[in-house]
Amino acid sequence: MKAFTYERAKSPADAAAIVGRNPQAKFLAGGTNLLDLMKLEIETPTHLVDVQELKLDRIERGDDGGLRIGALVTNTALASDKRIRRDYGVLTRAIVAGASGQLRNKATTAGNLMQRTRCPYFYDTNQPCNKRAPGSGCAAIGGYSRQLAVIGPSDKCIATYPGDMAVGLRVLDATVETVKADGSQRRIPIADFHRLPEAAPERDNVLERGELVTHVTLPKPAGGTQVYRKVRDRASYAFALVSVAAVIQKDGSARVAFGGVAPKPWRVEAAESSLPQGAKAAAARIFADARPTEDNRFKLLLAERTLAGVLADAKGR
Repeated sequence: MKAFTYERAKSPADAAAIVGRNPQAKFLAGGTNLLDLMKLEIETPTHLVDVQELKLDRIERGDDGGLRIGALVTNTALASDKRIRRDYGVLTRAIVAGASGQLRNKATTAGNLMQRTRCPYFYDTNQPCNKRAPGSGCAAIGGYSRQLAVIGPSDKCIATYPGDMAVGLRVLDATVETVKADGSQRRIPIADFHRLPEAAPERDNVLERGELVTHVTLPKPAGGTQVYRKVRDRASYAFALVSVAAVIQKDGSARVAFGGVAPKPWRVEAAESSLPQGAKAAAARIFADARPTEDNRFKLLLAERTLAGVLADAKGR
């Protein structure tokens, strides 16, 4: 690990201003992803700005009947909150499907959103990776791509977004609140927060230099049956090959989002009208623009069958 300096921020605006002035600075919260990347010298910040004392660790009732979740609420606290379990069950299920209890005790809401890909070529510093070193190339293209994206990639990058929580947030239509380096604030729909790689795969999200996530807000409860199903190679310590988050109403209408298949949580709202016709019809529309490799083509059928299982599960309930 390379040497770095450290300071504690006094307020969210203070933290944003410090990082905004220094292109080599990074925010530090739970550190469950950043510190690993620093040890491997994939991330090499020269200055860390600790935001853990900023009192952003509460879950409060929102003005519209939803919830406002502080950026520093741990995954464990969020998943176990009785309001989340009662009204946003898909989010609890998504969170507990990820990582381990020890990691969830430390990982934060904002940090979970910001986690980097687990593409093996990103982690192998002997291989070219446009996400790690822009312009160096993508070893995954033409390489082993079983776990990588089948939809939404570019000719620069085919990595997937690895998280579970954000897939639950996507199906719930959450909003991300931030403070910028100049002290101004903005609200970003979760649908717009994560980016597709296009020509700039090193940018995972739309945040600007120094912009700090302060809260994630949930709209009023959607009701219905809420399901999160994750298909992976082993029961723990494994990222999704395919995951499905769903909110299904008694009339058959539903929302679905997929994980493990794209560079961001994948949801196609226009295709959700096909869900009452069954998983096959819906999956055909959701993955109409898929660009799988020979290694990961199986994900398309796996996604369809996982969605079918989720719909059947909801009917059974």
